[in-house]
This record gives sequence, structure tokens and C-alpha cells, in this order.
Amino acid sequence: MANSLLIEDRLEIPLGLNSLADFRAWALSDDFPEEGRIDYIRGRIEVDMSPEDLFCHGTPKSEIHYVVYGRVKRRNMGHVFLDCTRISSPLAELSAEPDLVFVSHRAIKTGRVRLVPKATEEEGRFVEIEGAVDWIAEIISDSSEAKDKERLPAAYFAAGVREFWLIDARKRQLFFQIYHRGKAGFIAVRPDDDGSQRSKVFGCSYRLDRKKGQHGFWSYELREKPSVPRRRQKGNS
Repeated sequence: MANSLLIEDRLEIPLGLNSLADFRAWALSDDFPEEGRIDYIRGRIEVDMSPEDLFCHGTPKSEIHYVVYGRVKRRNMGHVFLDCTRISSPLAELSAEPDLVFVSHRAIKTGRVRLVPKATEEEGRFVEIEGAVDWIAEIISDSSEAKDKERLPAAYFAAGVREFWLIDARKRQLFFQIYHRGKAGFIAVRPDDDGSQRSKVFGCSYRLDRKKGQHGFWSYELREKPSVPRRRQKGNS
């Protein structure tokens, strides 16, 4: 009897992964594959072995990381992670590797998130983030569209994620949307007159632009704009 499932002749998934705990144990073991993205979403294992599109996925992700990381570093807000950073939430039955993740110092200090150490328990060595992270961004690819638009946002909301960004750069019109938490799900932020959207997590507004650069390839720019405080109306205390 087979004890694993072979996918695309490259990836073996052990049989008997019947819970989030089983999946997390496998994901943190030496047997976990080094290639591909493998997520556990509410009892379902989702595998994406597709190569990353250079100018519709890789470059916008790099630009967003560059700008957001710069702000976080300047303001000493916390930690930004790029690729292969596993987040888990028992509450949401979720274990995933988002494109981009931000965890604030406050989230760690208050215990809203917990850094999971390596099995060797070496000081300062961690392999997973458990709990409600502050921010996640996903860039849609051809193989992940339904997951990025439907299943992951619902799971991230259930996990307590404070803010979610979704980007789709595959088509003629660039899609960039910031979502804040609502009562029952994420709510799209309404753009300002110049197209900027306010980020509560980072305390400013953002607009993602692109243009054709050298050799006709897309070039991206994430524009950061300070948020203007709302004026207090007369008569308010």
C-alpha cells in the first residue's frame, strides 16, 4: 500500500495528514519539499508547483517589499518577510506561505503571534509564525487565482490578520486593492482622489503604478503618501 501521494513526479505528500497539526509537523520536518508552495486551508492541502512569472509576479512583489520594508525599518515597526515564511493559525485551520508578511513588535510583545523555534531549539532560530499577523500581501498567478481571491482571504480573516493586500498584474489593467477588517470579512478601501488607498497598519496611503520600461517589460512603483489626519468637527469632545 502506498504511503504517499506523488504530484507531478516531483512532490510526495504523505498520506494520513488528517489535521492541521499533522500538516504542520510535516511542514517543519526535514522531509518537507524545498520547491513549490504548499498550503493547508481548512482541511484541504493546496499545491502550486508553477514557476513564478517574472514581470507579473516577481517584480511587483519585489517593489512592494522594497517600499514596505523601508518604512518598517525607518520606523522600527517590526519585521517584514518575503516568500517561504510559514504562518499558521489553529483558529482558522490554516498553514500557508504568503508572498509577503509583516509582524509588528507589538504583536510579538502582546502574544498575538508566537514565533515557533526550530526543532533543535537553538537560540534565535525560528521556522514558523503562529497567530494573527498584522499584514499579508498576495500577488495573483494563473494557478492561484481562486485561492488568492476566495479561500485565502476568508482564512486570513478567520486567522485575525489586520490588513490584506491583493495584486493582479497579469492583465492590461493593474489591480491593486487594500482591505481592512470588517465585522464579517475584509472590506475594500476606497481610493482617494489620486488613487491612493489608506493602510491602517503602516499609517500612510499607497498607490501601485506601472509602466513599460527597458525592452518593453513592466516596471512598478509603489507610491507612499502620508495620511492626512481628519479634522475634528466643532462641538466634538
